[in-house]
Amino acid sequence: MARAASARRRCGESRAADAGAASRAPLGLCAVRCIVGWRRRSSAALRRVWRVEAMASWVAVSSSVVEYFEGEDFYRCGYCKNESGSRSNGMWAHSMTVRDYQDLIDRGWRRSGKYVYKPVMNQTCCPQYTIRCRSLQFQPSKSHKKVLKKMVKFLAKGEISKGNCEDEPMEPTMEDSVAGDVALINKLDIQCDLKTLQESLESEEKKKGRSAKKAESNELIQSQHTEEKLGTGEPSHSVEVHTVPKPGKGADLSKPPCRKAKEIRKERKRLKLTQQNPAGELEGFQARPEPLFPPKAKSNQPKSLEDLIFESLPENASHKLEVRLVPVSFEDPEFKSSFSQSFSLYVKYQMAIHQDPPDECGKTEFTRFLCSSPLKAENPPNGPDCGYGSFHQQYWLDGKIIAVGVVDILPHCVSSVYLYYDPDYSFLSLGVYSALREIAFTRQLHEKAPQLSYYYMGFYIHSCPKMKYKGHYRPSDLLCPETYVWVPIEQCLSSLENSKYCRFNQDPEAAVMKSKVGTSYT
Repeated sequence: MARAASARRRCGESRAADAGAASRAPLGLCAVRCIVGWRRRSSAALRRVWRVEAMASWVAVSSSVVEYFEGEDFYRCGYCKNESGSRSNGMWAHSMTVRDYQDLIDRGWRRSGKYVYKPVMNQTCCPQYTIRCRSLQFQPSKSHKKVLKKMVKFLAKGEISKGNCEDEPMEPTMEDSVAGDVALINKLDIQCDLKTLQESLESEEKKKGRSAKKAESNELIQSQHTEEKLGTGEPSHSVEVHTVPKPGKGADLSKPPCRKAKEIRKERKRLKLTQQNPAGELEGFQARPEPLFPPKAKSNQPKSLEDLIFESLPENASHKLEVRLVPVSFEDPEFKSSFSQSFSLYVKYQMAIHQDPPDECGKTEFTRFLCSSPLKAENPPNGPDCGYGSFHQQYWLDGKIIAVGVVDILPHCVSSVYLYYDPDYSFLSLGVYSALREIAFTRQLHEKAPQLSYYYMGFYIHSCPKMKYKGHYRPSDLLCPETYVWVPIEQCLSSLENSKYCRFNQDPEAAVMKSKVGTSYT
């Protein structure tokens, strides 16, 4: 993923240089709203379409300014390594409102720094489908819980768990990958329950076998004793000899019929009430409106994501973890003061995890890729307290940054852009941990901004096994590349097994919409 992002970053930077300052001058003279679709201009190398809304002044209006590049990008695919198989449309965003970018990612676009691109889905070697997680309904899987518990143990006692460490952001442990098929992930807990049930049944069967043998021996002794009495001529009453059936062959008539535990408890309650109030025990018992046995509070309720993340730590905890949300702006003092440490962490991550050479991890590349965003910060009264825009979510462990998640906070979602972390802490599965923190963060923002409820994870690539991990965060939806409606991922997997490129919307009457040249959308 990082290699593909690097290719897109370099492509976007070279195209921006070609566009130059000459293209920016005429844009500054226009008072426009923003771009949401594209049309061809015969006399220009660039294509632009503007929403027709005249404004009084350039400063007073929120606007988006982009340069759409002629033709399609052909570059090396970072997933299947095809030298010229990856294809996309691209544009350089000088500035963009969060509302417009929300509209764009809901049509399959994605940003890398200020370069915004959209794969040509039916032509690219590895089709990339926009994926989002419904954060409000999200339930952590078994492996997610293990990652969170591992972090709590490390913070509380300094314990370091041995196990698989991911080398991709958000990548899960192998326990959640059943034969590489994402469709089976949600069956893991059921399989574990079945295994436990099978073990308990086997144990119960052994116990029944032992008790049956014991009962059979007692019955044999009783039968022999009866025969001895009959042989001595003693008067004998009618003696009933029950043969113990084999396990599974029927009920044992020598034992009283089984009663449910609930009935036994009710009987005990009746007896107790009778002893306490002999006069009107039945009337009082039956007329009581409240249940005799109110259901106890269930102690085995599954913990929520927040309960697992924010589990209380002892006062003498070994480590302290703090998550800070910092706006991507060199005018912000906290962002500026942490820039050097954040950059050093990025270089360490890129070289160790993705084997990038030092010349591709310079400060200029880092700034353009992760510290330069076209999104304008907005703070509407009905929005979240932090406002909308681009942010770095910094993970500080004992006073130093060990991970940074780059996110965009938009009107309807938190969009994950990138993650880099300290390879020395790979044992904490920081990719998975940060994704779970970002889902919890989305739920937190939803409390203040109800329309913000989704967690966008970028692109889902079914044809690339290493990129299928995003389907493990359920429930999630994929964007239909033709009709641009969201379809639950479970309904898409069977089609993706047969073909890399699929139309997920099965409604034949649904119109095909194109967010590319010649078509505009709202």
